[in-house]
Amino acid sequence: MASSHSDFAALLRAWRDRLSPADGGFTMTHNRRAPGLRREELAQLAGLSVDYVLRLEQARAKNPSAQVVGALARALQLSRAERDQLYRSAGLLPPQDGTVGTHVPPGIQRLAARLGDVPIGVFAADWTLVWWNTMWSALHGDPAVLPADERNLARALFGNGAARALMLPIRFERGPDTFAASIVADLKDAVSRYPTDSRLDHLVQELRETSDAFAHHWATQTVATQHTNDRKTIQHPQIGDILLDCDVLLVPGADLRMVTYTAATGSTEAGKLDLLRVTGGHTVTVLP
Repeated sequence: MASSHSDFAALLRAWRDRLSPADGGFTMTHNRRAPGLRREELAQLAGLSVDYVLRLEQARAKNPSAQVVGALARALQLSRAERDQLYRSAGLLPPQDGTVGTHVPPGIQRLAARLGDVPIGVFAADWTLVWWNTMWSALHGDPAVLPADERNLARALFGNGAARALMLPIRFERGPDTFAASIVADLKDAVSRYPTDSRLDHLVQELRETSDAFAHHWATQTVATQHTNDRKTIQHPQIGDILLDCDVLLVPGADLRMVTYTAATGSTEAGKLDLLRVTGGHTVTVLP
């Protein structure tokens, strides 16, 4: 496809200037000079380096990948039509119907951004993480350090790459086998609804060939319950064990899952979440 690097750069700058910092989950201050998001804020939301965003906006970085353009479209909270325009300006075909969608509607992003006290991650139908807030990073580790393909819950559970290495030890109230079976059930459902999605097919084939546990669950004929909620104890390296309610909220019309972690107000666990909010999950000294 024909493309104009200057068109892509101009759209990127214009849509960054348009987006309210509050809608992106950032605190508004009186001394802000930028009309919208700062460049470093866009880089943080998209999981990219500030230098790379700068080079894209100056039309010095050529041919961004579809994954990069998708991440920028989500970070900028573009409509579907605007997202497609951004893809075309980069010389790429927009995502086609019949494939797993990764577009997060702007309203869902604004809602999630206003719930900044709660760890929230938004997953596509194949359990690829496509959006997260700072509390999610504080609780689970920063997904931005992972290659885009590794930001997948199935790969974290059954793979042997970077996703598995980042995943913290977790105890599941319903048991680890039940949780694993529910994720495989979700992938089976996704395959039945997106039979021509090559990325999803590659994920399933890879895990069937490299993980005996995944292959076992995939071959099991018993219908497993899809993952909707659980109570999980996350073994955080700085805060210690945190027992939280994990709920999976479906996003109608977008085939996305919004995963939230909460604790009862005034509980010890809520206090640990408050500590995570203050420290960002970094090393702290916890007084006895």
